[in-house]
Amino acid sequence: MTDSTFTFRVDEALKTAFAAAAKANDRNAAQILRDVMRDYVAEAAPPSPAYVAWLQQKVDASWTDYQANGGIPAEEAEAEFARRRAALLDRATSGKAA
Repeated sequence: MTDSTFTFRVDEALKTAFAAAAKANDRNAAQILRDVMRDYVAEAAPPSPAYVAWLQQKVDASWTDYQANGGIPAEEAEAEFARRRAALLDRATSGKAA
């Protein structure tokens, strides 16, 4: 792999602050920018076909289970978990173990 130069404009104050922050962490600005670029490329990449197939299988299974068992309306689920959160908060603030 050959290296190439990537040039862009940035506010001088930001450049100075960034370089100082990098130096304070024993790194140089270029190292950090390369890491940020790698992370961005990894996050922006589309999911693999295997992952998409796995996720679709999970969604389909959940939907089938919901239809077979009648499920519960979202409002009921939200109300139930609101009750659970309130009970946990009550225990936490009263000093009792969960």
